[in-house]
Amino acid sequence: MKTSLDLPDELIKEAMQLTDVKTKTKVIVLALQELIKKNKVADLKSYKGAFDLDIDINTLRNRNARFD
Repeated sequence: MKTSLDLPDELIKEAMQLTDVKTKTKVIVLALQELIKKNKVADLKSYKGAFDLDIDINTLRNRNARFD
């Protein structure tokens, strides 16, 4: 999608230097991907402790636990 944006030059230059990305388009795409990933991880973290899964890893792997 072609879009016109008014972005601060210094912000774009700094992002390009930090990421070693050569084009403005690629650095913006990378920034959007990272923003999406960060928010998805934060959303998943909000579920921490919300579920009691009571999972036995040996049962999941179809193994019998042997402690002889």
